[in-house]
Amino acid sequence: MKSRTTDMDKVLAEDKFSALLDALKRLDSLVVAFSGGVDSTLLLAGGKAALGKDRVLAVTAASAIRSSGETSYAVEMAGHLGVRQRVFDPREMDLKAFMANDRDRCYHCKRLLFKRIREIAEEVGLARVAHGANRDDLLDFRPGFRAAEEEGILSPLMTAGLGKAEIRALAGRMGLPNWRRPAMACLATRIPYGEPLTERGLRRVEEAEAYLDDRGFSGIRVRSSLGVARIEAPVEDLHRFLDPGFRAGLMEHFRSLGFSHISIDLEGYLPGKVNRPVD
Repeated sequence: MKSRTTDMDKVLAEDKFSALLDALKRLDSLVVAFSGGVDSTLLLAGGKAALGKDRVLAVTAASAIRSSGETSYAVEMAGHLGVRQRVFDPREMDLKAFMANDRDRCYHCKRLLFKRIREIAEEVGLARVAHGANRDDLLDFRPGFRAAEEEGILSPLMTAGLGKAEIRALAGRMGLPNWRRPAMACLATRIPYGEPLTERGLRRVEEAEAYLDDRGFSGIRVRSSLGVARIEAPVEDLHRFLDPGFRAGLMEHFRSLGFSHISIDLEGYLPGKVNRPVD
């Protein structure tokens, strides 16, 4: 029964992907807001399959709220797919509303991002812009969706009814190298709402996460608030922080970055945790 259900799920995902390709074929041309994550990669691969590489463009944002490693990976993935790419800086840090870091932070960021990408699309003569939002994103607080709607940005994966697990499975069957890559989010999500964003604070988070990434951790977050680092790691990796030698090296490095206190979240990393209501 289990394999039968799996086969049914596979067929359903394939049907949804076929519907996605049919929808993309009806477009004249497409610009994809491309982060290098599995969602936007599947969308970009679908756009190339439906329209051909000459009618598709990947546009990637590179700025202070994104780690340099993620930008480099997005460039690598666009090259792997053989799709043209434009990398640009939206300059979110110039937006006072974004820097204030209230609960609409993502709206202000995405509104600027999508506006700039639409301008690039018009500049190169491509008709539509799409981003990689999927069905499961509806389960979390996503003010950026409002910005996408206001700017006329398409959400083809969501329209096709594709969720994260289906997207990963399809990407794996297509041989996309990032099909198992953990989801990433901009560095601003590491700072709690209400605490103003600074470039120094974002760089500190980036360097802290890079330190853990270099030591084999995957899918990890370092939340930063008022000099305190709270590490969210997969539950199966929490035991590693009990090793005295590893812990001593981590504390020394994090303090050199400017953190006065270092803590471990015993719940581990869970998507959307930053949006939990606080009593």
